[in-house]
Amino acid sequence: MKESIVLYPAPGSHQIISMVELARLISQHHPNLPITILLTSSTPFETSTTSSTYINLISSDQNQTNPNLPISFFTLPSLHLHQSHIENPVESAIEFMRLNIPNVLKALETISQSSKVLAFITSSVHHPYDPQIPTYFYFTSCASALALFLYLPTIHNQTPKSFRDLNDAVLHFPGLPPLRASQMPLPLLDHGGPAYEYFLNFAACLPKSQGIITNTFQALEPSAIKAISNGSCVPNHQTPPIFHIGPLNFDAKNRASSACEDRSTSTKCLMWLDEQPSQSVVFLCFGSRGAFSEAQLSEIAMGLERSKQRFLWVVRSPPGSSSVEPNLEILLPKEFLERTKNRGLVVKSWAPQAAILRHGCVGGFVTHCGWNSVLEAVTYGVPMAAWPLYAEQAVNGVVLVEEMKLGISVESKEGFVSAEEVENKVSLLMDEKSLRERSQAMKAMALAAWNNGGSSFTSFSKMVTSWKQ
Repeated sequence: MKESIVLYPAPGSHQIISMVELARLISQHHPNLPITILLTSSTPFETSTTSSTYINLISSDQNQTNPNLPISFFTLPSLHLHQSHIENPVESAIEFMRLNIPNVLKALETISQSSKVLAFITSSVHHPYDPQIPTYFYFTSCASALALFLYLPTIHNQTPKSFRDLNDAVLHFPGLPPLRASQMPLPLLDHGGPAYEYFLNFAACLPKSQGIITNTFQALEPSAIKAISNGSCVPNHQTPPIFHIGPLNFDAKNRASSACEDRSTSTKCLMWLDEQPSQSVVFLCFGSRGAFSEAQLSEIAMGLERSKQRFLWVVRSPPGSSSVEPNLEILLPKEFLERTKNRGLVVKSWAPQAAILRHGCVGGFVTHCGWNSVLEAVTYGVPMAAWPLYAEQAVNGVVLVEEMKLGISVESKEGFVSAEEVENKVSLLMDEKSLRERSQAMKAMALAAWNNGGSSFTSFSKMVTSWKQ
């Protein structure tokens, strides 16, 4: 019977794209190993078309350039959520994964009839899916966030109060800098809620897997990787191997995003950058959910103007707005666009992030600290200013600044950042020579990680070997 592996992402375009990129990486190094990716039908809480465009792009590339590439897609039956779940994106994702368990088990049973499944790799935690098939978990954020989740059951037993009620009390996690309770991932702030209970179970399931895969590399997060590997994060259970195989390449994802957007925006951004001096532009982009109030947009605009720095800024419509495209003339200060037209470019809703970050004229990146965005900036050697907004981004921001030393922190008061803070931090980001030097050094380490004998190359090889054992 032939051998194969099966991959199953959690719902959401980020999870799907991360999992498919992992499959592509595996197939590049082991082209004779068939890979099946389980895909859920469209979900009521996923409005982006990026993931479906991405899948179509991958399939087209495969047919044109390598028709023998052994990646296939298995679509699971449709699910229907109750309206009460759809209204909360986190809870709906959790319920969606729970309801899909029988479908996943059935798919594994079907695939196992024609092949020996060496490994089942998933980012949707439920233990066990099939006790006869070794399960590996793919954690799509950083190793530092993984260390936090692994240690969560321990700190849960030590901390009866909700993290939200602890405010700025300092928490200590193995392998991480000290964290304030208010910086914990948003779903964990309230004890007893459905999201908290899910992630507590998620944390308890992780050590029961055969291994945990992360999109990072040794030189970027040595403390977190060491704490996980030596068992410090799971003091009462054996820790499975951690396989750090990053940074993964997300060019296909970026092309899919471009295909969903107006290509003229991409051309406009890159042509404008071509006219700027080397490393002179600060890029502000806050992810697909990075929307600010009109008051906050005004503060950012005033701070950028006062900083005198060149900038490229992606602006989305404020939360709750009925308009898909932002009206810049209304949202930004009067005549701001006219006053800054010779040194700034403001684009609506989307820009080609990876292409901008690798452009030689970009010298700084103000980011929401989504892990893929951080990794892209690391890969291209761009120093960062951390402005976390949601999910585990506050943790990523602390690690970026305090542990990696690749960025500075944008400080807020009650969730609001002043124009003065924007001005000061943008200026510091663009002027800090030592920060730029460290970022360039880490770029070289990121490239070296996948050289023959590099840390990620070696870890990847160990992962594949473990499937054969």
